[in-house]
Amino acid sequence: MTRVPPSVAARTATPADADAIVSTLTSAFFHDPLWGPVFPDERRRAEQAAVMWRHYVTSALRYPWTLVTPGAEAAALWIPPGGTELTPEEQAALPDLLIRAAGEDAARNILAIYERLDAAHPDEPCYFLTLLGVHDDHRGKGLGMGLLAESLARIDALGAPAYLESSNPVNIDRYRGAGFVPRDTITMADGHVVTTMWRPARPAGDL
Repeated sequence: MTRVPPSVAARTATPADADAIVSTLTSAFFHDPLWGPVFPDERRRAEQAAVMWRHYVTSALRYPWTLVTPGAEAAALWIPPGGTELTPEEQAALPDLLIRAAGEDAARNILAIYERLDAAHPDEPCYFLTLLGVHDDHRGKGLGMGLLAESLARIDALGAPAYLESSNPVNIDRYRGAGFVPRDTITMADGHVVTTMWRPARPAGDL
């Protein structure tokens, strides 16, 4: 049975929100068990990771499927069916961007992670939750799950399924509560396990 999270005000992000979204994601994933260690120097992690997040945020904003709370304290980046996280040009630019930001070792590790994630992506058309984060200053307010619920209500209205990759095992039960079920696991080179999750299409209002 799904749990109904608190409702939150949500809006579609615009390019003017990019800086705030990058700040939120940089904070949210600073200690993430997958994305934190790829930037091993914690003194520079925020600076280095922000370069990567900006690349993905800027690309995602070409679709009208990045939702944020009013001040972008929380952000949910969705890729619609048939879409891609990066354009071909952005994908080609990613290796050099990561090398400049964090060095060759970090770039190699990050690209290997993305390669494994991409290989596990379902063939069935779906809305893909590429990133969901809440700024550390606003944790514990229900913003993340509330924003997810608002996102899923919009997706349900279109009769479409949803897919995500949980890099942090503590979030799996939260996603279960929103109707996702584990689909597969991906073991990274360092042994960290990412759980992919699937939410079948359902009628609107059935969250």
